[in-house]
Amino acid sequence: MESKKLEKPCENGTFLTAQGVMEPDEGGKGSFPAMKSIDKPEAAQKPAAADGAVPAAESGPIDSPRVEIEPLFTEFVDFDTFSKSDFRVVKIKECTAVPKSKKLLKFVLDDGTGADRVILSGIHEYYEPEELVGKAAIAIVNLPPRRMMGIDSCGMLISAVHQEDGHEGLHLLMVDPHIPAGAKLY
Repeated sequence: MESKKLEKPCENGTFLTAQGVMEPDEGGKGSFPAMKSIDKPEAAQKPAAADGAVPAAESGPIDSPRVEIEPLFTEFVDFDTFSKSDFRVVKIKECTAVPKSKKLLKFVLDDGTGADRVILSGIHEYYEPEELVGKAAIAIVNLPPRRMMGIDSCGMLISAVHQEDGHEGLHLLMVDPHIPAGAKLY
């Protein structure tokens, strides 16, 4: 693959150097190099659970041929409807398991407003509370409060869900921790 620099004449008699278009490689595989995953050495991988399943949060790169992806929606949503959802970066200040619930985790979040936001999420099967504290995640913050297990959940954390080998996989969307709490996503 080769990139070319092009000289473009300017009005004042000087030349401006601009980056040219990349040509496809000789192998005919397209214009861009393939990305390869870097696997962890065997010794660094965490052991599987007693039932042999590896939780999504601990597994390595996903093997795409084994992943089943849900079909995309065919119905379009207009831009005004979409733009009513307020997606924000939130910092996880505290995370605890909800008593008497096998699925729910209670998150205390910094959403940039100065007041703590509480969101409940049914992801305990995939994550232990202590591994999420200090992370930056994505939440929709303008949903009406929903009462679960006697606690008001004020928003929704965003996760990616897929089927792999007949089991559901889930990954909480986390972003660079340098992004400040309250940053809006567009």
